[in-house]
Amino acid sequence: MEYKNESNRKSAGNELIISRVIDAPRELVFKSFTESDRLMQWWGPKGYTMKVANLDLRPGGAFHYSMMSPEGMEVWGKFNYREIIPPEKIVFTNSFSDKDGNVTRHPLSPSWPLEVFNMLTFTEDKAKTILTLVGGPVNATEEEIKTFEAGRSSIHKGFAGTFDQLDSYLANI
Repeated sequence: MEYKNESNRKSAGNELIISRVIDAPRELVFKSFTESDRLMQWWGPKGYTMKVANLDLRPGGAFHYSMMSPEGMEVWGKFNYREIIPPEKIVFTNSFSDKDGNVTRHPLSPSWPLEVFNMLTFTEDKAKTILTLVGGPVNATEEEIKTFEAGRSSIHKGFAGTFDQLDSYLANI
């Protein structure tokens, strides 16, 4: 797969790919990823609650958020948007951040990549949506790539839980 402006991706050809059929129309699924009040209802690991959300949905814009773990640990994150084609595609990098939006290391894994490329595509199929996520480290060291690769199973489980929450959210609106 070819990525525009991604010449510094060292894991090209070895991307993480996750696909899920969502029982909702594409426009609604897309809105669930692009409207802060919707994202706050379902985004993040199971059991976490979205505490703060600022969304500037445009190429060059960002989604900056804070989540609170059940144990009370606050985690900040940020999406930096690169391309948005409603309701078909969202391309962004994500990273951990501080409350001011500065990129930081993973709070529990110092060798986690600072940035991870993500491309979400939304394909409609008979009033359902095929959601596909393709991603991988950006500008990563060999150690960061190895850490990302070692975490593949956890990443899949994490997104499965997050997408379960999306399913639940969409079923109840």
